Formats: sequence, C-alpha cells, structure tokens
Amino acid sequence: MIKLIVGGKGSGKTKKMIEMINESAATTPGNIVCIEKSMKLTYDVSHAVRLIDVDEYKIAGYDMLYGFIAGVLAGNYDIVEVYLDGVLKIGNHDLEGLGKLLDELDAIAGDNIKVVVTVSADEDSLPAGVKKYE
Repeated sequence: MIKLIVGGKGSGKTKKMIEMINESAATTPGNIVCIEKSMKLTYDVSHAVRLIDVDEYKIAGYDMLYGFIAGVLAGNYDIVEVYLDGVLKIGNHDLEGLGKLLDELDAIAGDNIKVVVTVSADEDSLPAGVKKYE
C-alpha cells in the first residue's frame, strides 16, 4: 500500500511524516524503516525506527532506489512500514519516473507493507501515474 504526502517546499510534509513515524513506532508491532537523503531526521524519529541515509550508499536515481528498497525488504521479513522522505531529490525531480517507481514499490509492498512517500511538488503538476496513489 502506497500513501503520498504531497505539497510544495515548506508545507510541512516532513513534519507530518515524523509524526506518523513516531506514532507508528509506539503502536505498530514489526519493524519500521525510514529512508532519507541526508541524516536530517536523526533526532526527530524514535530510536526504534531504522533510519537509512541513501547518500551513505551512493543511491542516485529511481532504479538504484528501487533495488535498494527491495534489498532492505528481502533482508528483513518483519518490516511493516517504510517511510521515504525527499524522493524527488533522489530521482532528480523526474515526476514521470516517480510514477514508475511507485508502481514497482506497490508491487513488492502488496497489502502487507505500508509505504509512505513525501513528494515536494504541487498536486496540479503530478502526472496521472503518481496521482493514483494520493
């Protein structure tokens, strides 16, 4: 299941995601993973959440990101939620490519894993392939 948090820069997307992460960490059985570009959330999310910096692994582009997330999920069957912050920065602001990534993530997540993604863009600018996940 994919859920998007959409809005322009400074609209509170990351703050909303942090609240969701910390609420889930307190109530959800299973592991929670937060993937971000740079370690800016280190002191904001619960210590129970696995925080991963894509810069540390030299992830650039949606294909590399998909492979990385698939590997994380394959390595731990107890993951129930994945939070992805700043996805457009990782994918060079390619909105069409984002739709393809979301389709691929939806396929591997299925009904068992909740994937929440922040998208720094106006809702009007999103292509149909991305809007279907709102």
